[in-house]
This record gives sequence, C-alpha cells and structure tokens, in this order.
Amino acid sequence: MTVIKTKVDRRSFLKTSALAGGGLMIGFNWACSPSAEVKDPASAWFDINAYLTIADNGEITIMSPNPEIGQNVKTSMPMLVAEELDVDWKDVIVKQAPLDNAFPRQVAGGSQSIRSSWKSMRMAGATARRLMIETAAKEWAVDANSLTTKGGYVLNGRKKLSYGELASKAVGIEIPEEVTLKDPKDFTIIGKSQKNVDLNEIITGKPVFGIDYKQAGMQYAVVLRPPAFGAKLKSFDDTEARKVSGVNDVIQFGDKVAVLANNTWAAMKGKKALVADWDMSGQLEDTPYHDNEMNKLLNKRSERPSRSDGDALKAIASADRVFEKTYEAPFLPHNTMEPMNFFADATGDKVKLVGPIQTPAGTRGQIARLLEKSPDDITLEMTRMGGGFGRRLYGDFALEAAEISQKANKAVQVIFSREDDMTAGTYRPASKYKFRAAIKDGKLTGYHLSGAGMGRNNWVRPDWFPAGGIENYLIESSYVDSNITTGAWRAPITNFLAVAEQCFFDELAAEMGQDAVQLRLDILERAKNNPVGEIDYEPAKMIGVIKLAAEKGNWGKAESGVSKGFSAYYSHNTYVAEVADVIMKDGNPIVKNVTVAVDCGIVVNPDAAINQIQGGVVDGMGHALYGDFSFINGTPQASNFNNYRLIRTKEAPTVDVHFVESLNDPTGLGEPSLPPAGGALANAMAKATGNRLYKIPFVKDQMVFG
Repeated sequence: MTVIKTKVDRRSFLKTSALAGGGLMIGFNWACSPSAEVKDPASAWFDINAYLTIADNGEITIMSPNPEIGQNVKTSMPMLVAEELDVDWKDVIVKQAPLDNAFPRQVAGGSQSIRSSWKSMRMAGATARRLMIETAAKEWAVDANSLTTKGGYVLNGRKKLSYGELASKAVGIEIPEEVTLKDPKDFTIIGKSQKNVDLNEIITGKPVFGIDYKQAGMQYAVVLRPPAFGAKLKSFDDTEARKVSGVNDVIQFGDKVAVLANNTWAAMKGKKALVADWDMSGQLEDTPYHDNEMNKLLNKRSERPSRSDGDALKAIASADRVFEKTYEAPFLPHNTMEPMNFFADATGDKVKLVGPIQTPAGTRGQIARLLEKSPDDITLEMTRMGGGFGRRLYGDFALEAAEISQKANKAVQVIFSREDDMTAGTYRPASKYKFRAAIKDGKLTGYHLSGAGMGRNNWVRPDWFPAGGIENYLIESSYVDSNITTGAWRAPITNFLAVAEQCFFDELAAEMGQDAVQLRLDILERAKNNPVGEIDYEPAKMIGVIKLAAEKGNWGKAESGVSKGFSAYYSHNTYVAEVADVIMKDGNPIVKNVTVAVDCGIVVNPDAAINQIQGGVVDGMGHALYGDFSFINGTPQASNFNNYRLIRTKEAPTVDVHFVESLNDPTGLGEPSLPPAGGALANAMAKATGNRLYKIPFVKDQMVFG
C-alpha cells in the first residue's frame, strides 16, 4: 500500500469547480497559492498538473499532458489516472492537453514521460476517487471508510451512486491531505493492453498531425535556407517567385527567405524560382577534417578524465597483452515520416502556436524572447507528431513560423519539404571511440575508453557498465566544435557508444578465450558484490536481462547457417539484452530474428511497450546497416531517399520481447532497445563472415534499391 500526500508543498493544492453544464472538474495546481482567486473556471482548469472532468452523465474526460510522439503516452498516461479513479476504461475520453506551466514535465524526451508522472498522475485519479467517496458518505450519512468503488460507482452494500451523480455535489468537499494508491496486484487497467486512443483517427485519415492543421486565411510558408552550414545570404531576387500563381509575399528574415502562398505547391514553386547570392567564405571543412580532429583527440590524454579508478595506464603498461580497437559512426539526419512544420499567428497582442513539438515550454520561451512577448501572452497547442526521435526537441521551425507571421502580419504554417528536412536539420553528431584492455595472466586487469564527437557533449557514460567491475578503469571524453547543428538523436550518445562498447567486449572475449556472455556476467558479478567506486546502475538487473535473453534466445545453440550475436545495455533507467540471429545470403546479412529481454519495472500498456521495443530494435539495426551521411564544405551530401538508405519493411526481423516480471515503478521504453541493437547485429555478422566491422554503416549499398 502506498500513501501519497495530495499537497506536495505549501503552494500546491487541489482545485475543484463546477462546470457550467453540471459536473465537476478536478485538477492539481503547482503554480498558484491556495489563496489564489479563480476568476475564470476555464482558465483555472488549464492551470493544473493533471486533471479530469466528470460530467453528470458519467462521462469522464482525462487530459494527457505530454506531447505524443508515437510513444503512446497519450494513451498510457491517462491509464494511470483512470486506474486510481477506479473507472471503466471504455467510459474514458482522452484529450491532448495544451501547454501549461503547471505541468511538472511537459516534455517528450529521454523516455521519461511515464516515469516522471507515475505518482502524480495516479495521485490525480486517487484523489478524485476519494472525493467521490467523501461526497457519497455525506449523502448517505455514513463513514467514508465503509464505502468502496468500482467502475465509476461508489458502493454501499447494495446501494450505489455514480460518479456522475456525485460530481456536482463534490464541489466544496474538503480535499484529503493524503490518499492511498492501489496495490499493483489490484490493477485492472495498468498492465492490460489498451488500444491507441488515436488509432481510429489515424487509420481513417483524420487531421491529428501538425501538418494537417488549418486555420481560415492562413498562408503556407516555404523557406529558402543557406545551402551550406556557414553560408550567409548576400542578396536575392524574388521577381520570378512573385509571378507564381498563388504566391502572395516573399519575406527575408536573417539569412533566410520565406515564400508565402495559398498552398504548399505554390510556395514550393515560388521558392524554386528565387535567385539567391550566397557568401560561402564561412563554410566548414568536410567530413574527413572532422575525422582527423577526432582521431587527434582520441590519442590525447585528458587532464580531467570523466572517471579514473586505480591506475589503468599502469595496468596497460605492465600487461602481457593490450587489446585495442577503434569504432566510428557518421552524422545522421532524423528523417521523421512527417517533415518539420508549425503554425503561428503572431498578428496581434496574443500569439497562437499549434504544432508538433517535443519541448513546448522551452519553445514558447524562445518565441517569447524572439517576439519580445510575455510567455503568458502565448498559447501553444500540441498536435500528434509523425515521428521525432529528438529532432522535434529543437523548435527552430516553430521560431521560423513565429518570426514570419510577425513580419508578414499573417497567420502562417511553415512546411519543410523532405529536402529541407534532410539538409537543414539538427543531426546526430559524428563520433569515435577508442578502447584499450589490459590482459595479464589471462585476466582483464585494466580498461581505458576515450570518446570524441562533434559538439560539446559528454561522449561517455563513465558510471555505467563496466564501471565497478574492473579494478583499473579510465574514461575520457573530448569534443570538436562545429557549426553544423547537432543534437539529440534517439538514445543520445548511447545510440553508438553502446554499439562500440558491446562490439569491443565481444571481441575481447574471443581474445581472452571466453564466452562473450560469461565475460559480461563476470564483470557484473564483481560490480554487484564488490564494486570499485560508485556506480549508477544496478548490476543485478543487468545480470537478470542477460540471463533471460541468453535463455530465450538459445545462446550457444545456433541452428545450422545461423550466427548469433549478443549485446546488453542500460540506458534511460532500463535494462535491455538482445540476441540477434543472422544468416548471410549472397554476401549480405539478413537478420531473421531478435530476442529481447527487458527490465523496465511495471509494464503499463503491454502491446504499446512491445511496439516501442520492436521499433527501437529495427531502427537501431537499420541505421547500423545503412545509415551514412556526410558533409563537403559544409554541404550535406544527401537530400532525399534516392541517395539515403533506410531499412525496408521486408528487411525488418521478427522481434520477440520478454519482460522481467517486476513491481518496481516504470522506467523508460521509447529508446532503451535501440542502443544494444547495432552491437548484437555486428557481433552476429562477425561470426557469420569472420570479419569485424568498426565503422557504421556496415553495408555500403545506399544506392541499391532492389
């Protein structure tokens, strides 16, 4: 039994107010003081952490606060409220909440939506349920503790009152200071697969995505951007662009030019008709330059390493053998199915924003500064996103829409073409990792990892595996500055760090004459029982998923013609191990099946969870096989799918998912299955071919489209 306080601090409290048409609204507010006067019920209801409406006919509407990026939180987060409210899921209507400062973390990123809202969303439901009980107790003049609830009713023996009957009477009932949350064994909604609440709208083509949004009188804006990173606009001629039927205006903002038109086709034709003169003196060097700079950093010792246990350099100097390998990965675009787009109406004192964004609050703040407005004068409505993978963490496209709208004094929707999306993106940074292992008397005595990448990131995870399991342990990180825009890409940093690490341990095991799985387990046992220094993961959980994946994936029992590769990784608070089954056909790898073991705590929505894991595996393997992107003089060398290879449906393996049974609070799921995928694939391919791969992409056939 979990008892949770409804008042998180002195400034947080529960509000209840009657709806104009009858019923009750309930919300948690972290922004206002208890004495705040609610002048307008509608605005007060938006100033909440988690809220729901209970109508007098028993209809229940639950608002989903976080952006929906395909990770299914629009379904799963309201399930938490409905569970504790004790209603039938079929009676629940789910709506996307707009941006509101009262929400504690209204972000889609880091696979943290469910984890960060696990208790607060449940508290919203539990407090509302308690309010219904208290109201019914007053009606029946009985002790509230004698009453129970089920399916949206308060029960008193054979008597019952629906939440709809009680809703309007609950206004004014004192909110309890603490409520009891359900024991997980009593869950009836959490842990049961529920259909995506937007499924019918998606498959019938309803306008649920940002690119679908329309407002009467709005203009479509397509933007001409610099052809290379570092290029500056000297001048442009819009004579021919303005002749295109449907084009209404051409506006310069910074080093960009926007064409405004009645439809996207006219805007795109107008953009192509622009003649621009660019100053190319600020162009960046090419990809080989980046590679050379990273190589220099990998061989340079850091004065302030990320972590140093024992003396790894001494262990390496005194080793019988030093095993050393370097791995590298290129820049990558995000290539979401829905290109970047955003609507803005900045024509008046108030600003209206609508679109697909992973960071609504941060984006609103940027736009407020750009337009010199108060954030309170800006509303932002979130639409469903056709993919994000980190690209929509960055609101550059929303800022473009706001600036164009203000300059043109028109409501606009900025639309990226696929070429815009790929060449004016925020990319996964190129990175390299160099590993060294000291082997003495047949044992692993030292470990040294040096990581380098494009952009000011911490390129290592020094306190994760194998931290704590190796006596002499040195981790270093460095970076190369770049004016190519780089940022988060699904499972930032770890999307390649895990591949490199897990490939290295596989090859190290072979060098030491050990089983690849057993080597990992031996290191983890040391970290579990007698750790060296502090660690930021739980070795026992990692041991659990490794053993489960090895068992379910028949590790060591490959069928004829099948090569198995193993990988395991911890990220986003979740533990994942994978076994990939690969066969070779005409010299090309075919991934037949991937067995995945996952420890993510309580699984809220099993079908959705499996979907996330499967998607991460296919995504990780597809980019490991084919993902390649480079720059020459600051210019991206791919602009559409005719010269950028993605995995195809027929190439996707079956993915068998096995969850570790757990009553622990949920952890992340959108990203953790991706990092180990490339390592499992590479390790299987090494067994199949006898050749080791050290550079992504593993298959260089981007131009083959059979």
